Amino acid sequence: TLVSSYCRPHPSNTLATTQNTPRTPYDPYVKFKIAGKEVFRSKIIHKNLNPVWDERVCLIVDNLQEPLYIKVFDYDFGLQDDFMGSAYLYLDSLELQRYRVFIITQQQNLRLSDLYRKSQLWRGIVSIRLIEGRNLIPMDQNGLSDPYVKFKLGPQKYKSKTIPKTLNPQWREQFDLHLYDEEGGILEISVWDKDIGMRDDFIGQCQLDLSKLSREKTHKLELELEEDKGMLVLLVTLTATVTVSISDLSVNLLDDPHERQQIIKRYSPLRSFFNLKDVGMVQVKILRAEGLMAADVTGKSDPFCIAELCNDRLQTHTVYKTLNPEWNKVFTFNVKDIHAVLEITVYDEDRDRSADFLGKVAIPLLNIRNSEQKAYVLKNKELTRPTKGVIFLEADVIFNAVKASLRTFVPPEQKYIEEEAKVSKQMLQQNFNRVKRCVLFLINTGSYINSCFQWESPRRSLCAFLIFVVVVWNFEIYMVPLSLLLLLTWNYFLLASGKEPREGSVVSDSEKKGFLDKFYAVQDVIITVQNALDEVACFGERVKNTFNWSVPFLSWLAITVLCAGATLIYFIPLRFIVLVWGINKFTKKLRDPYNIENNELLDFLSRVPSDIQLVQYKDLKAETSQSPSKKRRNNPG
Repeated sequence: TLVSSYCRPHPSNTLATTQNTPRTPYDPYVKFKIAGKEVFRSKIIHKNLNPVWDERVCLIVDNLQEPLYIKVFDYDFGLQDDFMGSAYLYLDSLELQRYRVFIITQQQNLRLSDLYRKSQLWRGIVSIRLIEGRNLIPMDQNGLSDPYVKFKLGPQKYKSKTIPKTLNPQWREQFDLHLYDEEGGILEISVWDKDIGMRDDFIGQCQLDLSKLSREKTHKLELELEEDKGMLVLLVTLTATVTVSISDLSVNLLDDPHERQQIIKRYSPLRSFFNLKDVGMVQVKILRAEGLMAADVTGKSDPFCIAELCNDRLQTHTVYKTLNPEWNKVFTFNVKDIHAVLEITVYDEDRDRSADFLGKVAIPLLNIRNSEQKAYVLKNKELTRPTKGVIFLEADVIFNAVKASLRTFVPPEQKYIEEEAKVSKQMLQQNFNRVKRCVLFLINTGSYINSCFQWESPRRSLCAFLIFVVVVWNFEIYMVPLSLLLLLTWNYFLLASGKEPREGSVVSDSEKKGFLDKFYAVQDVIITVQNALDEVACFGERVKNTFNWSVPFLSWLAITVLCAGATLIYFIPLRFIVLVWGINKFTKKLRDPYNIENNELLDFLSRVPSDIQLVQYKDLKAETSQSPSKKRRNNPG
C-alpha cells in the first residue's frame, strides 16, 4: 500500500508559547513514525511560530491498521530537542486519493524555564554531594554489586565513579548542576551495576523535587529507591545566582566605573572567606570575525559564535551571508576555577543539518589581559593547527587570589557534555610520542648521572662527588621542598631573562607521510607498547612471586638479605649507609676501570619466573591410557 504524506501546518494554528510571556521564535521540525520506527523527518524551519514545510513523501506500509505517529520538536543546537506536540493519524480511516487536514495538539506546559534554557541563561546552582548507598540489592553471582549513580536534570547529566564489590558503597563525590527553573525542577536519579563486556544492570531509581527544598541551606537527604531496592544519602544545596548574562556593547557593566568598583570590592581580599566557590567573574566581548571559511555553495557563511566556560554555554545570534560578521555581544560568566579555559567556537548555521565547524580558540583565564582587544587566529577542532579566519575579542577577569588559591586544591569541575572518545591511529601515535619523550628525558637524566659515576668528565664527576658528600652529611627533610623551590626560582630567572623553557610539539607530521609510512609507524607503536606492557607485567609478577614462594630458594635468599638489611639499618644510621654506598659508586670506576655496571635488585628479580613462565614450567600429568607400561604391553614386539 502506497501512502502519500504532505506536511503543511494549518493556517490558523500557531505553535504554543508560554502564557503571559512574549513569543519566542522556535525551530520546529516534524518526525513521522510507524510501528515505533521513524520513517521520515522534515527539514527544520528556523525562528518561526508558523512554519511552512511544503514537503511531500511517499511511504510503503505493510499494515493499514498501524497508525502514523506525528511528533513536532523544537531544534536546540547542542541541547536535547524540545517536544512540542503530537498526533495519531489512523490510515484505515482515510479516503483514497483525498487529502486529510488535521491539527496537531500542542503541548501547553512550556514554562519560563524553557525560555531561560532557550536563551541558555541559568538561574541558580544545585550543589550535590553523593555520600553513600545503603542496602543495595545484589546483582552479581557473588552476592554483591559494582554500583554507580546517574543524575539527570533537564539536559544535564552526571555519572559517578563505580565502587566495586559492595552493597554499601561510599562515593564521597561533589558536583554542581545548573537550574533553569527558579522553582527548582525534578532531579532524576538511577543506580546501575557495572558489568564489563555486558550491558549494565539496572538496580533502582528515585526522583527529587527541588522545588520543595529551601534555598541557601544544605539538606541531608536519605532517598529510598523504588520497590525497596536500597537507599542513597545526599547533601543538596540550592544557591540563587544571576552571574551569567548576555548583553550588547551598549549595556556593559564593567564600562560603568561605579559598577566596576562594586565588582572589584566584591572580590577584594577582605572578602576572601565569604562564599569560597564564588572565585570571580569574567566578561568577554565577542566583537567580530574576519576572513572566515566559506561553508555554503554561494561562497558565504552564516556564522554564529558559542562561548563556553566549563559547563556554562552562551551563544550569539547568527549573521547571515557574510565572511566578516559583527556580533558585538558581551558575555558574563561566573568563575569557579581560575584555571578554567574559555573556549570560543565559530559555527556556520545550516537549516537542514547540523552546524558546520568554522574555527575555535581556547584561552586560559590566567592568560587574559584586562581590557585588551586582541585578534585570535582560529584553529581546528583539536586546537593544533590554524584554520581560516581571525576573531576579535576583549576580555576582563576579576577574581579573588585567596579563593582561587584555595580552589586549586579541590577537584576541578567536570564537563557534563563531552564527546565520546574514539579510536584514532593518529592520536595513538601522538600519545605514544609524548610518553616516549618523557621516558627519553628520564633515560637521559639517568645517563647524565651515570656519566658522573663513570668519570667521563673528571671535573664534573669531582664536583658531583663533593656535592653528594656535603648534601648527604648535612641532609635534613626541609631540604626537599627547598630544592624544589630553588628549581622554580632558577626557571623563573631563566624566563625573566628571555630564555623561555623549551616546549615540546605535539603536532604529528603524519599528513606528510605516505600510506605505508603511516602503517609502519602505527605498527611500531603497537609493538613498542606491547613490549613495554610485557616488561611492566613481568616486573610486577616477579615481585609478587618472590613473596608467594614460587621459587623457595629465592624466597629464602630474600629473607636472608632483608634480615641483614634490617639489622644493618637498626645499628647504623641511614645517613652513613647512603654515604658509603655513594662513595663506593663513585670510586668503583677508579678502582676497576673495566668493571661492568649492573643493578643487583633487577638481577635478582630476573631469576624469579613470571606467571607465564610458571605456566610454561608446570608439569603436565600424563593420561593413564598413555602411560609407558601400557604402551609396552600393547606393543610387545
